[in-house]
Amino acid sequence: MSIFNSLIAPVTGLLDKFIPDADTKQKIAHELATMAERHGQQIALAQIKLNTEEAKGNWFQSGWRPATGWICVGGFAVNFLISPLAAGIGVDIPQADTSTMLPVLMGMLGLGGLRTVERLKDKK
Repeated sequence: MSIFNSLIAPVTGLLDKFIPDADTKQKIAHELATMAERHGQQIALAQIKLNTEEAKGNWFQSGWRPATGWICVGGFAVNFLISPLAAGIGVDIPQADTSTMLPVLMGMLGLGGLRTVERLKDKK
């Protein structure tokens, strides 16, 4: 949105030179100022529509997020539960690489947390 704001500011400055009527100038300046907000809202609505359509799909389409989450949980279970317990009885189980799983899981948990906030706000 900062790109829009940086483009809109010089245009509103030019309005003084070309539009003598103060009311018309104010109206056009307001339209230009709210243009970035409207564009951002349109992008958000399009993303919501895409997410809704994606969720309607079959299990293969709508189940990739839960499957990714369970894979990450499985990797963490191996690293922090199964492998240490097995090492106690002398069995060496290789650990999963958490450097690739952690960013994916944290991103999913962060987005899930934001979705929870959205749901709580809607129910008021």
